Amino acid sequence: MAQFSRYEVAQAMKETGMIPLFFHNDLELSKGILKACYDGGARLMEFTARGDFAHEVFGELTKYAIKELPGMIMGVGSVTDAAAASLYMALGANFIVTPVLREDIALVCNRRKVLWSPGCGSLTEIARAEELGCEIVKLFPGDLYGPKFVKGIKGPQPWTSIMPTGGVSPTEENLKGWFDAGVTCVGMGSQLISKDIITNEDYKKLEQDVKNALDIIKSLKK
Repeated sequence: MAQFSRYEVAQAMKETGMIPLFFHNDLELSKGILKACYDGGARLMEFTARGDFAHEVFGELTKYAIKELPGMIMGVGSVTDAAAASLYMALGANFIVTPVLREDIALVCNRRKVLWSPGCGSLTEIARAEELGCEIVKLFPGDLYGPKFVKGIKGPQPWTSIMPTGGVSPTEENLKGWFDAGVTCVGMGSQLISKDIITNEDYKKLEQDVKNALDIIKSLKK
């Protein structure tokens, strides 16, 4: 069951401006990654559930976060159907992120008052997601659309909250482009949590990289 309401999750997304994305089937390594992100200032984590038995890792990782990392909001990404969404919510997911807009997922998340963020690629999809109660729309793949697309959407729909994922990197130039266009937050995966960091288990570097990215975002949002 979710520990945070959909409004608390949306507020944390807006305040921090960034969600690290990560998946690994090794629980202890996953705990190290999660703690490094937490120590760097991140307060949300999207566990991109793309491997076998991912739900088992997520369940244990969420228990760890509840016990050891107060205020850490755990969510799940790459969710493709309502059954999977229900499973992860039963394991404590506070938000659900999907690669596409699926109304069956909207229904089960709304029923439990859990924030869901569907991947959208057109104004029509974004409008439909909002009609279904979506607070923050995921723009995916972000690198195919870019900041100009966000700016174009915000023109006729200034109320729309957008989170690009894919094509986001922890550099000032890249982040400035997105936030100047009007995004609410960004999702960042391998550009932040690199293969080298994972291979070397370089948690100190990850902690510093997360802190640096959040500092950049904070300065851009002033």
